[in-house]
Order: sequence, then C-alpha cells, then structure tokens
Amino acid sequence: MRTRLRRLRTGDTIRDLVRENEVRLTDLIYPVFVAEGKNIRNPVESMPGICQLSIDNLMTEIDLAVSLGIRAFLFFGIPLHKDETGSGAWHRDNVVARAIRAIKDKYPQVVLIADICLCEYTSHGHCGVIHDGCIMNDETLPLLARMSVTMADAGADIVAPSDMMDGRIGYIRDDLDRHGFTDVAVMAYSAKFASAYYSPFRDAAHSAPAFGDRRTYQMDPANGREALRELAEDEAEGADYLMVKPALAYLDVLREARQNFRLPLVTYNVSGEYAMVKAAAAAGFIDEKRIVHENLLAMKRAGADLIITYHAVDYAKWLAQKEKL
Repeated sequence: MRTRLRRLRTGDTIRDLVRENEVRLTDLIYPVFVAEGKNIRNPVESMPGICQLSIDNLMTEIDLAVSLGIRAFLFFGIPLHKDETGSGAWHRDNVVARAIRAIKDKYPQVVLIADICLCEYTSHGHCGVIHDGCIMNDETLPLLARMSVTMADAGADIVAPSDMMDGRIGYIRDDLDRHGFTDVAVMAYSAKFASAYYSPFRDAAHSAPAFGDRRTYQMDPANGREALRELAEDEAEGADYLMVKPALAYLDVLREARQNFRLPLVTYNVSGEYAMVKAAAAAGFIDEKRIVHENLLAMKRAGADLIITYHAVDYAKWLAQKEKL
C-alpha cells in the first residue's frame, strides 16, 4: 500500500502544514446594533452575548473588538422614530451615522460597513415603500441611494444593501459616484433567501414586518440557479462584493458562487445559526468553541472570503487565549 493519507495527519505540526483552509480574524466582520440614547445595553434574549448598544457603550465594545484584532464592523440602527417611508434612514444625524463618525474619529484604520435597508426605519417593517399593501421596487431605489450617500458622508467605507430590490446596486453606485464617493464600495446582499434563520435578528433590530412576509423580494430557499442570476446581476451593476445569506443551509450556493464569480465573496452566519449554537452549548450538548470553528471553516471551505458573524468577538477571545480550536 503506497498511498497512506494518514501520513498527513500524524501530529499537530504536520496537520498544520497541510491545512487547506484557515479562519483568520481578518476574515471576520462583526455586526452591531446601535440604539438611540445613552448608557443603553439591552441584551437580545434570543442571541446570548449580543446587545443593543447606545453609542457610548458601543465604543466600549469596539475598543474590545479592536484590541482582539477585529478590523471590520457592520452596523444596524435602532431609531426612536419610524414612519411609512423610513425617512430616518437618510437623516444626516441618525444613530448609525453618528456611530460611524465617532468610531472613525478614534479608529480611522477599521473598516465600517453600513447596512442599507429601510426595514429598521419603517413603521411597517418592510424593506421598501408600500402602496396598497405591495412593496414598490422602483420607488424604493432613490431612498436606498439617499441612505447610502448619508452613510458614505458619515465615513462608511462600504455600504451593504440588504433590501433585495431589483436594480438597487446600479442605482446606488451611480448616486454614490455622482456625490463624489467613488471610493466607497458596495457589498451586495445578492443571494439573500427568505429564511426562518433570521428570526432572532428581527428581535435585535426591531424589524419584523407588521404584515405579510418578505417572500416577494427575498429569494425562495428552493432555488439555487436563480441565486446565480442574482449574483450575476449585482456584479453587472457594479457591486464590489457579493454575498450569500444565510450561510450554513446554503453552502451549496456559496460553492456555486465561488466557482462562477471572481469578486470577493461574503457569507452571513446569521442570527438563527448563532442562536442554535448558543442554546446547544448552554445545554451542554456541544463544545461551543469546536462547533463555531468547524462552522466557520465550512464557510471558508465552501468559498467565502469574508464571514459576517456574531461569534467574532468570542472567536477572537479564544485565539487570544491560544486555545486549541
């Protein structure tokens, strides 16, 4: 027997030498929820370890994350005021814009990503303008563009449209360029599926729809080929990054995306995936550190360049403690 693959597994050092994939801190993006007010730290019950934070407490969280080696953050806002059109989304001094300015002033080197969607700012919780109970795609595009310009003006390095309106990447790119923000990148939530895995996020962001659901604009979980069309459209419209969301139940889509596109590829390790790991770990059913590492490795192996994950700070702490993952 000339071939013995076990020769490549005989010890830690050998395994390290031939390891094909690695999860680095520079691969991770940490999502945060910014709330209006002061001294606010509201735990999200369905997401242990995650809180809604006012800007003062957010700065403490950013300090910790940066000290651990995390360099990229994704922002979601929790405003006090909501209305039918989500007008707070493009207000110059909304809570996310203020948070971005504060963090950029202290940490100019970190990458700040602004989620672009109206759902957190609309009274009805949908991602676009409503007329007679329908989501109006084309009427929503100028509002998303206005929000993108607001965030770019505040100092966001990347805007990340998560709304799933058709044509929004091109519309946003044109508006950013017209306002002089040619260096601000667009991270497209391209293949975003209408998933049950988002439920804890809607608690965290207060963004559950007041009626109906989002299946008319988010993707059918049954469709894989359609995801490639969505990715291709966003690339053609000028996206700088493409995304598949959620991650674990859609690793097949992530692999197809990697094989078909050369842009940096992002996946979102979403709230439901996070919550299930935390719940199983709290019950003593799993080894949390090993499960998290294995899940993140699966995303890298499938083709992700970057991973948005609520586990980022925990993962960074484990690495800092030099624990074997």
